Amino acid sequence: MADKLVTGSTALVFFIICPRMAAMLHIISKYSRVSVYLTTLLGSLISAPLVLLMVAVFSKFGIWGALSFCVVTDLASVLIVKELNFRAGIETLIITLFVIAGVKAAPLLSKLASR
Repeated sequence: MADKLVTGSTALVFFIICPRMAAMLHIISKYSRVSVYLTTLLGSLISAPLVLLMVAVFSKFGIWGALSFCVVTDLASVLIVKELNFRAGIETLIITLFVIAGVKAAPLLSKLASR
């Protein structure tokens, strides 16, 4: 059990540090003059309770409940980021739409690949 906990936790770390995170970091650094290191540190602290809330939503409502919660947080990010720059808000919205499309496409494409 401990092995699976370590394996699952390690995999989660690498999912959290993902291309989407890099894209958001790029948008924030491009449109603001704040330290990306301080922004990342503070954002990580603020996000911890939201990650736990997303897990609770997943436990109760499954993947589509968790994805719905994440879409709401993405839209909140769009509203906040647009305060830096309207174009930054549009870029964030586009990233969100690609994530939703990816979630829909991934099972279909993996089914085709496993044939």
